[in-house]
Amino acid sequence: MDADELKRRAIVEIDRLAATLYGVSHDIHAHPELNFEEHHAHRVLTEALSNAGLSPRRKAYGLDTAFRADVGALGSPTVAVLCEYDALPDIGHACGHNVIAAAGLGAGLGLAAVAHQAAGRVSIIGTPAEEGGGGKIALAQQGAFDDVDVAMMVHGADADLTEIEAIAIETLDITYFGKAAHAAAAPQLGLNALDAAVLGYMSVAALRQHILPTERVHGIFTNGGGVPNIVPQEAASRWFVRSPTVASLAPLKQRVLTALEAGAAASGCSCTHQWAPRPYTDLRTNGPLANSYVANAARIGRCVSDPRQLGKLVVGSTDMGNISYLVPSIHPMIKVAPDGVAIHTQEFATWAVSPDGDKAVLDGAKAMAMTAIDYWSDAALRQSVTAAFNRTDDDVHVGDR
Repeated sequence: MDADELKRRAIVEIDRLAATLYGVSHDIHAHPELNFEEHHAHRVLTEALSNAGLSPRRKAYGLDTAFRADVGALGSPTVAVLCEYDALPDIGHACGHNVIAAAGLGAGLGLAAVAHQAAGRVSIIGTPAEEGGGGKIALAQQGAFDDVDVAMMVHGADADLTEIEAIAIETLDITYFGKAAHAAAAPQLGLNALDAAVLGYMSVAALRQHILPTERVHGIFTNGGGVPNIVPQEAASRWFVRSPTVASLAPLKQRVLTALEAGAAASGCSCTHQWAPRPYTDLRTNGPLANSYVANAARIGRCVSDPRQLGKLVVGSTDMGNISYLVPSIHPMIKVAPDGVAIHTQEFATWAVSPDGDKAVLDGAKAMAMTAIDYWSDAALRQSVTAAFNRTDDDVHVGDR
């Protein structure tokens, strides 16, 4: 069976499941859950897979809210379609992970309908905790991608783009320790941990003018003391440190830490720090696989642009970057909202469950399914994908950490 007929059959199956996919997207959107707490989404998605005749492995790889379902013979070219479904604090699905989850489900079920005829294998992998928890990294550490040849997902945005400008990120928690005292009766006996935290914050603010324009450092206070009339003996802050690549992130991390430690030194306090155990790398988009996605998206009426040529970068960080160091990967952005509506806003959360969000679910599923079929059917494409991956692979496999 040729690739065009396989694509036609996959699209027919995705269209047949449209109501189910919309329902999954809306249900997940209505029940936002944070990192590693996505029990409702896990149940909704695995039930949908079971109802379609698949046998999902629930609580996969030691993670309560991860899952995996496979269709096709072992040893066949294997495409992993990834679902994300965690939400953000306070603003719910403002990153549109409900769209990601439903589109991944749709692509997986469309591919499952033709996998045996195509002599391919699809792995539908539920990946929790993208919003800072590094769920994909935890899955990779447990071998979830060891038998995968390529990985793909789509992510909502205000435009159709080949990729997100995903830069490396690491989270830093720092705690300052001083000495409590009565702030009115004997302030001279105290050492103010909040002063240390504020001075550290100011040091980072001064540092920002001397970092690369492509780097980002932002933080919040997580503990500022108890009551105003007691000199705070403990204070804390949390920081995100971002740089274009995992290699350039290392020196920036040290500069930020030095600036924060200066607050403790200046105030006579002490401090401890901890870097997050799962740093996110930059994203390495596989060119040949992305070109296939662009061509297939065009078949269903979506014009996908290179963000650099368009002058429209969506900047962020994702643990999909770590997977792109392990296997050839794509992470295209699909238009969910009008131009200028940024992700991680309440307005974007509204669009993620709109008719445009539903259209993105169906179109994203179809474009990914057709791209996977190209990979299964075209040996030359598979060779090009591998060659492109090897050219950019410098053996810094941070996803294995």
